[in-house]
Amino acid sequence: MKKTAPAKKAAPAKKAAKKAAPAKKTAPAKKQASAKAKKQAPAKRQAPAKTPAVAPKKASAAVKGVAPAKTVAAKSPRGESRTALVRRARRINRELAEVYPYAHPELDFENPFQLVVATVLSAQTTDLRVNQTTPALFAKYPTPEDLAAANPEEVEEILRPTGFFRAKTKSVIGLSKALAEDFGGEVPGRLEDLVKLPGVGRKTAFVVLGNAFGRPGITVDTHFQRLVRRWEWTEETDPDKIEAAVGALFPKSDWTDLSHHVIWHGRRICHARKPACGACPIAPLCPAYGEGETDPEKAKKLLKYEKGGFPGQRLNPPRAYLDAGGKAAPPLGSA
Repeated sequence: MKKTAPAKKAAPAKKAAKKAAPAKKTAPAKKQASAKAKKQAPAKRQAPAKTPAVAPKKASAAVKGVAPAKTVAAKSPRGESRTALVRRARRINRELAEVYPYAHPELDFENPFQLVVATVLSAQTTDLRVNQTTPALFAKYPTPEDLAAANPEEVEEILRPTGFFRAKTKSVIGLSKALAEDFGGEVPGRLEDLVKLPGVGRKTAFVVLGNAFGRPGITVDTHFQRLVRRWEWTEETDPDKIEAAVGALFPKSDWTDLSHHVIWHGRRICHARKPACGACPIAPLCPAYGEGETDPEKAKKLLKYEKGGFPGQRLNPPRAYLDAGGKAAPPLGSA
């Protein structure tokens, strides 16, 4: 029975073990501290990654055809590579070509002379108003020689509805004289000759070259300027620089149709003051999505021309346009 004494001696060992226990507890405390640090570490790493992570998501959304969030307008794709910009721009053009397969110049004309005159008259007014005015002009002055010899006051009276009619009268009579005296009454098919005509700049020249002679050109009108900047194809504001910047993104053979697609989209959907973003077929590709109305039903009410059931710009549009559901515009003075 006295052999139990050694057991009493073991008690101090247990006490020592108990005293040592706190030392053992410190190890888990350190592990817990390090574990907390590890949990916090990812949060610190994720913080700077939030901003650049948005771009890939938008890129994938664009590919899948999912409309982007309203915050897209605040994000700029300026960091995209040149290759990515070219691909995005060309995809937008392909999408617009499917939406407007019947896109065409919206000025009525039967020959190059009528087109160059109508294009000069379209400055500071609508193509519709020009189309309503030119039938009377060309009925009275069918050739450059006829218009060159016209009484300016009579021409002014015909052109009055287009606005700035005195300046426009001077331009169309002047270019008619130049055609009659320098080009045998024929509209030249070269850019360097066209821009020498009174009232004819590069924009007008490319309209004529592309649509009367089948020679590619980019028409940088107000719609074209607005849209290519919204899409961030370029930040240029000068028309000639815009022409060069956008032209570099596309093969030359696409230039004329590209102009029609962009201008049509600007007139029908992507308006200057209130674009119909909720009804836009290229919304997933547009950096400016959200600048306009995003609600689909409200956006539909903003659509113009054939998309909204209204007549187009031409009194005599191409058959393809009418077959697609487009409507001819009414003559000047009609109810």
